[in-house]
Amino acid sequence: MLVKMSLARIVIVDSEDEKMSMIVLREVEGDRAFPILIGVNEAYAIDRRLKGIAVQRPLTHDLVERMLEQLDCHLERIVISELRDSTFYAKLVLRRNGDLLEVDSRPSDAIAIGAGTPTPIFVDDSVLKDVC
Repeated sequence: MLVKMSLARIVIVDSEDEKMSMIVLREVEGDRAFPILIGVNEAYAIDRRLKGIAVQRPLTHDLVERMLEQLDCHLERIVISELRDSTFYAKLVLRRNGDLLEVDSRPSDAIAIGAGTPTPIFVDDSVLKDVC
C-alpha cells in the first residue's frame, strides 16, 4: 500500500565545519514523519525549485524536467519504494501515451525533479513501518 506524503522540511547545514542536509517527509493524513539524509546540492536544488528561483542556464534537475516535457512524459508521482541497508530507493512514475513507466531514482533527485510542481509523493507502507 502506498501512503501519500508531503515535503515537510528541508534542513541545510553548509558550513566550513559541517555539510549535512536532509528532507523530512510527513504523512498527509496521519502523524508519521521521517528524515532522509541527502546531499547539499540536492537540498539546494529542492529549495530553489520550491521557491521558483530561476537560473540562467538549466541545472541537472531542470534539464531532466525539460527532457520529460520534450519527450511528452508527465511525472505522475514519486514513490519511495524501499529501504535496504539504510538506503532509500525511489521511482519516478511517468505517464507517456497512456502507459506508465517507472524509472529508478534516488529520493533526493526524484523530489528535486518534482519540486515546485503538484507531483504527489508516496511512500510504501513497508518503508514507513521500518522508519516510524
